[in-house]
Amino acid sequence: MYAYTDFDRQFVRARAAQFRDQLERNLAGTLSDDEFRPLRLQNGWYVQRHAPMLRVAVPYGVLSARQLRRLAEIARQWDRGYGHFTTRQNLQYNWIPLKDAADVMDALAEVDMHGIQTSGNCIRNITTDGLAGVAPDEIVDPRPYAEVLRQWSTLHPEFAFLPRKFKIAISGAAEDRAAIAWHDIGLQLRKNAAGEVGFQVLVGGGMGRTPITGQVIHDFLPWNQILVYLEAIVRVYNRYGRRDNMYKARIKILVKAEGQAFFDAVNTEFQHILGDDAGGHEHLIPQAELDRVAASFTTPAGVNALPAQDIFEGAQGAYKRWLERNVHAHRLSGYRGVTLSLKRAALPPGDATDAQMEAAAALAERFSHSELRVTHDQNLLLPWVRESDLGALYELAKAHGFATPNIGLLSDMIACPGGDFCALANARSIPVAAAITERFQDLDELYDIGDIDLHISGCINSCGHHHSGHIGILGVDKDGSEWYQITLGGSDGSTLSGAAVPGKVIGPSFAADEVPDVIESLIQTYRGQRAANERFIDTVRRVGIEPFKAPANAVRTTTGTLSAAAR
Repeated sequence: MYAYTDFDRQFVRARAAQFRDQLERNLAGTLSDDEFRPLRLQNGWYVQRHAPMLRVAVPYGVLSARQLRRLAEIARQWDRGYGHFTTRQNLQYNWIPLKDAADVMDALAEVDMHGIQTSGNCIRNITTDGLAGVAPDEIVDPRPYAEVLRQWSTLHPEFAFLPRKFKIAISGAAEDRAAIAWHDIGLQLRKNAAGEVGFQVLVGGGMGRTPITGQVIHDFLPWNQILVYLEAIVRVYNRYGRRDNMYKARIKILVKAEGQAFFDAVNTEFQHILGDDAGGHEHLIPQAELDRVAASFTTPAGVNALPAQDIFEGAQGAYKRWLERNVHAHRLSGYRGVTLSLKRAALPPGDATDAQMEAAAALAERFSHSELRVTHDQNLLLPWVRESDLGALYELAKAHGFATPNIGLLSDMIACPGGDFCALANARSIPVAAAITERFQDLDELYDIGDIDLHISGCINSCGHHHSGHIGILGVDKDGSEWYQITLGGSDGSTLSGAAVPGKVIGPSFAADEVPDVIESLIQTYRGQRAANERFIDTVRRVGIEPFKAPANAVRTTTGTLSAAAR
């Protein structure tokens, strides 16, 4: 992982000291709440439904065991003993008193962490594939480029107050495991016939009220030009993006409205930067700088290819299922990536207690050269596990609640914190996720259902990525009551799901207590409609959503007597 330099450490600690001064002035009444708001937001501090919420940056999802131990300490000392890992590969705390905020930022800075630009109308945490650097289908390791982009975007003086928040995702593998088409900018690393590295650049993706997938604006941009090209895109957005209506302020609205005119404006700005800007060419990335950054992302010392083992030899029961679901192929013979599942009964999806964070850090130290990943689907991953260690790792992971063999199955759902915490949410996500998890606990049943993406959002802001779920659940408000809209057929762009596309609504909203029955009806319909070895998403695409509507509507109880118009 990236090794902080003295400059990096001084920068983060100076930012923490600056935030302490701002907080003290706010608490003393000399800096108003309105003046303090943008300052705390760009350091990751929200004021949520019940208490302040801190979002800690985990750049491109890479964590050290030392950092995870510090996150556990913060949860234990200042929060209520847990944290929540998000689809943006960050960690959120929900109960830290604002008066303690500066102490927390100092504690983070001591382990090279912060909350800079995890909120506010700026370029947010840049995300990537949880298997970056170890995936066997990887074309180019995206982590060095993600780190260069992180350094470029951090406190960028021109992009601190964009029309709306701005998200970038990057993938370097044949399979897109970073959902790049659903981001404001999506970057796909490629190599041409000559072996040269470049980026396919997508722009204008996003969820929310208007789900739109990104369009290709450049098919192969030489890698050293990427900062200039991104500068051009964000400049055009900053100049022309709507600021009169926050619901139409994302770049996707501008791209959709302007079409080719937007593309032309970006390419003109790109040429202007290179031809006319003072120091424009200095934004071209020197090979030496990429090499400097890439030196932090080499294979750990002592890790070398080993003779491959038949990991399934003698494996039975839950252990065999864990090997099938939670253990992933690796670019190095004799090694595997292993997912520590954060999807289990009694805890919300993505949550980890302080004790579990400590345990995961210990597992990383023993089995994965002290490195972990936060994945897009809200789990933790160990990237450097020897095949010979899988049995021992399984036993310890099971002891700490990480070994549920459900990765990719129905209970491995994505869910935002929803109305239990978020002030923006229209409905709760956690109780719905818990009810579905309780309904589908039988592993034999989960395996029979097979691969399926279930995503839950508590509001239209789509932090739970419901639009991209094979089954999507969206919480909506109807006259002060919680209702849930169900969609089918969404895709995140992965090999399983196919090209990124939003799901389609199957009908009027359902009451909270009806949702588990609705999900069960959808699953039973799939079982009745599927061909041999056909996955849920493939069945939905083959037969369409019509066969699913009537069975779903038939389970209405609370809403059964209400008119469709009222719903």
